[in-house]
Amino acid sequence: MIYLILVVGLAIGLPIAFSIVAALFYFMATAGFPYSIQSVATQMFSGISAYALLAIPLFILAGELMNESGITVRIIAFSKVLVGRVRGGLAHVNIWASVIFAGLSGSAVADTSALGRVFIPEMEKEGYPRDFAAALTAASSVIGPIIPPSIPVIIYALIVSGASVPALFIAGIVPGFLLAVFLSGYVMIFAGKYEKKSVAMPKKEKLTTLIDGIIPLLMPVFVVGSILLGVVTPTEAAAFAVAYALFVGMVIFRNIRWRDLPNIFSRTMVDSAVIMIIIAAVSAANWLLTYNRIPNMLTDLALTYINTQWTFLLAVIVLFLIVGLFLEGIAAMLVLVPILYPIATSLGVDPTHFGIIVIFNLMIGLITPPMGLCLFVADSIAKVGLGRLSMRVLPLFLVELLVLLIITFVPVTVTGLPRLLGY
Repeated sequence: MIYLILVVGLAIGLPIAFSIVAALFYFMATAGFPYSIQSVATQMFSGISAYALLAIPLFILAGELMNESGITVRIIAFSKVLVGRVRGGLAHVNIWASVIFAGLSGSAVADTSALGRVFIPEMEKEGYPRDFAAALTAASSVIGPIIPPSIPVIIYALIVSGASVPALFIAGIVPGFLLAVFLSGYVMIFAGKYEKKSVAMPKKEKLTTLIDGIIPLLMPVFVVGSILLGVVTPTEAAAFAVAYALFVGMVIFRNIRWRDLPNIFSRTMVDSAVIMIIIAAVSAANWLLTYNRIPNMLTDLALTYINTQWTFLLAVIVLFLIVGLFLEGIAAMLVLVPILYPIATSLGVDPTHFGIIVIFNLMIGLITPPMGLCLFVADSIAKVGLGRLSMRVLPLFLVELLVLLIITFVPVTVTGLPRLLGY
């Protein structure tokens, strides 16, 4: 019955956090649980009391400020100078702009929203089908939470005791770039035919564009670099990112005025609240599952039938791809990682490797219907219909699945760089 309540709640459009809490209340009221229903509220507040969680609203705010300051346009221009003349130039620009934007927001949905408003109509003007432009924007946005800084990485580090945020940040760099390279390869082979021949940019304009692009590129360098050097914690680095974004927007580019700040702050609070309430609800659910020894029973059951790393990792990929169809990535991570992580460690899977596999896997879920948030955002801009967009994104999904298999079964693509830097 508890699962029925959860499924029905999601089916009728009830937010996932409220669906989880409703199922918890039912269980506690009917299963003779020794704690009172008020304990759920206590566990929810306990779940969001960690200091490190402050990094989430701060990184969201930094992304909002950078987007509002006109950084998006400059990133696109910068990317156009670098890859705009390659076959399928504007499509490549779309992909590599996502790589740069990933270092600013750490959010795939923010990436889709910010870049989609520019790229989808612009690519259509250059001869690309509108549905392909929307699909590529959504697919390339998956890079956002993989390349640091990354909100899912911070949440994974909170779930897994002893996980290193700097190591996870570094571990996401190669998979993120690998994904961009494979998407660019697909574009070069299959989509270059769409675009009209581009006009060469004058050298003086190129130089100005490159200089303008350096300013947003410095933020991820400072943020990630300061964490790796041990100067600041991830939360302090997020606060620095906000200060940097505010300075760039109000002093250097002067696109943000004092009167714009209340609207920026309110959007940040709404986005942060959605993530925090999910974390709170799932924390209470995990407390209940742990009390009933569900993770231990599942671990014992899994180890009875799965006794090798590769079979376990393959099972994890399939599980998360299925779960990603129906659950938002952060919620799925909070529910499943506490159960799967002990199995992974017992089989000798590297915690950093496992973390990147989980995050990459769940981010692919952002472009798979029926719950793919990036698809919804892209369609809200392109207005081509979710069915049509889903068909267009299918080949790009297969490309991303190929990259996922590579980073899963070639661990050095994930663990090589952290180990090289001493993590």
